[in-house]
Amino acid sequence: MHTTDLTQGSIFRSLWTMAVPLISASFIQMAYSMTDMLWLGHLGSDAVAAAGAAGFFTWLCNALSFMTKIGSEITVSQSIGAKDYKRACCYAGQAITLSTLFGFAYTCLILIAAPALIGLFRFDTNISEQAIHYMRIVAPGLFFQFNNNTFSGLYNGQGDSRTPFRTSAVGLLVNILLDPILIYGIGPIPALGTAGAALATAFAQFVVFCIFARRIFTSRFPLGRMHLFNPLINDFARRIILLGLPVSMQNALFSMFSLTLATLAARWGAIGVAAQSIGSQIEAISWMTAAGFSTALAAFTGQNYGAGQYERIRQGYQLTLKIAGSIGLAAGILFFILNQEIFGLFVTEPEAIQAGGDYLKILALSQLFMVTESVTAGAFNGTGRTTPPALIGILFTGARIPMAYFLTTFPALGLNGIWWSITLSSILKGSLLPLWFLHFQRTVLQKHS
Repeated sequence: MHTTDLTQGSIFRSLWTMAVPLISASFIQMAYSMTDMLWLGHLGSDAVAAAGAAGFFTWLCNALSFMTKIGSEITVSQSIGAKDYKRACCYAGQAITLSTLFGFAYTCLILIAAPALIGLFRFDTNISEQAIHYMRIVAPGLFFQFNNNTFSGLYNGQGDSRTPFRTSAVGLLVNILLDPILIYGIGPIPALGTAGAALATAFAQFVVFCIFARRIFTSRFPLGRMHLFNPLINDFARRIILLGLPVSMQNALFSMFSLTLATLAARWGAIGVAAQSIGSQIEAISWMTAAGFSTALAAFTGQNYGAGQYERIRQGYQLTLKIAGSIGLAAGILFFILNQEIFGLFVTEPEAIQAGGDYLKILALSQLFMVTESVTAGAFNGTGRTTPPALIGILFTGARIPMAYFLTTFPALGLNGIWWSITLSSILKGSLLPLWFLHFQRTVLQKHS
């Protein structure tokens, strides 16, 4: 078995070697949407709003895929830490089958329910039609995206984050190449607008799936040749689902809460939706960095938990907090100082730049807390305790909705009341979850040390 052993050697090197490709892969995932926004931004706020609204359901796809992605990361990493490679192989096969079934079901849902889902935004007819068309074109790509995320989880659990990064990079290059061609047209290829962005994204996900398949469904895969469909084994499938479900629910509800906030922002027209859609993409600079460190820490913690190296887990958590926290702090300062300049790279309308600048300036105050929450969630997930971060996340992210409705009633805040609800909840999450993990360390990990 050619897996990476994270239970020995330098903790910094183990975490950094894992985190850098994961952060890069996270930025690649973000770049899929950001590339679309960059090109569509030149078509006006209507095109951005249409793609942004449809993007929430792509986000929901990612959230649901966390059930098998996180479940496989934890089970595979803990099995490898315990040197039980046969069990790791079985968990990998079960995760692939579950991912295939769930991904297919979600794709069918999007194809059928696209008009009803876009109807939640109450857009003008032109924007609604663009968004529905976008969703139906991108839907087949969601099946591949669902599975690609799970495939990445299998590699992450083995301590190999480079393979998913390299594979995702190819997909990004395909997307970057096709976006301007399909959106604006060239030669005999007609200008497709938002539909072109959807087609480029779906095809890029298909390319990534094919590259993963060449490795995972052959003897080149470290855990042995996998198959798309395997007979489900209740104990293994149930554990994958139970471990991944809290994280998946948290991310799915996060997507739905964001969708609700987007419908509230839509009261200010396309400017409000564009400010949130593009602003969240920019803010993802720190969020994706934190997610990379969180996943690296989860794999590190999982292997060391399986091996019984509890002091190594504590040291890894503290080191990751220092590294990721400094990055989150730097991002917050950048957003606070250069908010309008950054947002102006994506749109040209003065009103949109003003609204987006306010978004970044307010969210800047919560970047450090957001990073702290994400890193701590990774530490919890690696031990198989996925419920605490999910509970904190669902409770306080859900609180954004009543807070937003309340704060927007103040004339001095208006649209900015939505952004303040996001910042306040992030500060609460980033404060409470680390305290919970500190209690977990003292009551559980130290007992077994």
